[in-house]
Amino acid sequence: MNAAPTLQSYVAGRWVGARASKALRSSLNGAVVAHMHAETLDFAELVAHARGTGLPTLLNTHFQDRARVLKALAAYLMEHKEQLYAVSAPTGATRSDSWIDVEGGIGTLFAYASIGGKDLPSSNVLHEGPAMRLGADNHFIGSHVMVPKRGIALHINAFNFPIWGMLEKFAPSFLAGMPCLVKPASATSYVAEAAVRLMMQSGLLPAGCLQLIVGSTGDVFERLEETDVVTFTGSADTALMLKAHPNLLRKSIPFNAEADSLNCALLAPDVTPDDPEFEIFIKEVAREMSAKAGQKCTAIRRVIVPRHLQDAVAEGLKARLSRIVVGDPAVAGVRMGALASHEQQSDVMDRVAQLAEGNEILLSGAEGFAPLGEGVANGAFFAPTLLLCRNPGVNQRVHNVEAFGPVSTLMPYDDYDEALHLATLGRGSLVGTVVTKTPALAAHAVPTFAAWHGRLLVLDREAALESTGHGSPLPKLKHGGPGRAGGGEELGGLRAVKHYLQRCAVQGSPTMMGAVTGEYQRGGAVIESDIHPFRRYFEDVQVGMSLLTHRRTVSEADIANFGGLSGDYFYMHFDEVAAKASPFGQRIAHGYFVLSAAAGLFVSPAPGPVLANYGLENLRFVTPVAIGDTIQARLTAKRKIDRPPRDDQPSQGVIGWDVAVTNQRGELCASYEILTLVAKRGPAA
Repeated sequence: MNAAPTLQSYVAGRWVGARASKALRSSLNGAVVAHMHAETLDFAELVAHARGTGLPTLLNTHFQDRARVLKALAAYLMEHKEQLYAVSAPTGATRSDSWIDVEGGIGTLFAYASIGGKDLPSSNVLHEGPAMRLGADNHFIGSHVMVPKRGIALHINAFNFPIWGMLEKFAPSFLAGMPCLVKPASATSYVAEAAVRLMMQSGLLPAGCLQLIVGSTGDVFERLEETDVVTFTGSADTALMLKAHPNLLRKSIPFNAEADSLNCALLAPDVTPDDPEFEIFIKEVAREMSAKAGQKCTAIRRVIVPRHLQDAVAEGLKARLSRIVVGDPAVAGVRMGALASHEQQSDVMDRVAQLAEGNEILLSGAEGFAPLGEGVANGAFFAPTLLLCRNPGVNQRVHNVEAFGPVSTLMPYDDYDEALHLATLGRGSLVGTVVTKTPALAAHAVPTFAAWHGRLLVLDREAALESTGHGSPLPKLKHGGPGRAGGGEELGGLRAVKHYLQRCAVQGSPTMMGAVTGEYQRGGAVIESDIHPFRRYFEDVQVGMSLLTHRRTVSEADIANFGGLSGDYFYMHFDEVAAKASPFGQRIAHGYFVLSAAAGLFVSPAPGPVLANYGLENLRFVTPVAIGDTIQARLTAKRKIDRPPRDDQPSQGVIGWDVAVTNQRGELCASYEILTLVAKRGPAA
């Protein structure tokens, strides 16, 4: 039998650790899985490597470069995912539990690769537009830009999802250009170490962008600077201790916490046992109690139901939970594994004892609990446990004590507003669910729920067909909650990247602001092109390159023809009397005719580098165009977004074109941005 390995930290490009210290045991049978290393890390070296090697290496790339690395890394990890499933087995997770951790984490990398590729520029300056006028004549404007913070990110993760928890923080911080120091929870650090080994073996990550701390963080907090960021997932008590570190306070270092919370599911009073929503509610609560053996920061801890349905809900949950087979997931038929460690098992036992004071235990493992599998007597198993609190408005313990396992408390209410109040007594939660079949009840719940919850799932029979579930944070939706839940935010699409960027207000002339933001600002200097911009390949178009078109006078026949073609006979275009009585005082052209006529003015019709027009943004009709008015368009390259090559498409990029349509008096009639796919020249012959 092979001796359990000694885990290693990854510091300054090498693996550190040879002497074994604390043993980490399988939660399935108590066997030693790995040892922590005994060596004390040189945190000065670790931080210096991140700042001296990782940071400049990352800043030599741009958002799009880093997005491509994330995509390639995700693909590499997906190819090697079975190694991660195998190393996760001693944590007690079932295959479906580990799917959340392994493929959920990899999926988050893919998601942020896509976000970076679509929403971020080929530079390290993100413009948060639009720019705003600060002077009457548009000589002075202002806007905001976001740039890499030029610091490092320290990520301290929880034990329950060692891969997903690491990757959902790494992806946006890497995309933002921050080297990462990752500190996994000790109990499952062997899983995080295996994932980091794969990431480094890929050869895709720039030097210094990722380092792994197995064990204590030492004096790393003392070495952090104003430009750094700390993120934490874990208990509220630990979050409070860490965020109060004197160096963080002294230097105003951002601390983003995602802490445990007593999330709830609320069954609205309109639902009866005969409704599909009733069974949906039972399934959702039971699933959240048993998935990952209840070790999810989003798990349902409080089950709030109408008092007259208390017994029916209790019987439904007991029946479903009693059918869950607990044991070693390697045994066929097992649906729930063990808690992550024996320490966690002891903690859950203690918390359940606290919750039981003054309440009733409806279901537990007190009698006949027999997990399946070899050696499970030495495992960290815990039976699904359901409690009943008959007076949740008085018993505050059920709103304050969390048993981080397969444990929930049933709480009856008499009035819907009382139910909403009970939901708030958790003093801040990551997520809440309302199950109802009545839209008005959902709408009534949202203002109260949203003030105390980071996410709200409104579940009915229609949503249940595709719902990802109460407990599933999604990359494009915010994860985090107020109050007890930590007050922080993670994920949320581009929002997460912005947490690792520095926002700065910038003021100047349109020309200077165009140079700063990398986007043409209307009123700024343009590059008059001797070649039609649509005849140029992506590489040859410069931001600010512009075309002023010929003119066109709008006739009554134009309006009549467009009305006949479109079927739009709105009175402002055809009824002389009604139009004269309108605020415009006369008939005017269709706004979409002006749009179409402008396209006729600036489009180059012959085949060329422009492959497609695939969007139009920020359209505004400003000054109406009357019969006899003469319009002209200015087309200016506003911004460029590179696109990575794809096997099934020609090499291309996206160009956003600013379009300003004016009349014979120079008044702005229409304003918008069109997006085009533009071919690249490709390799030289």
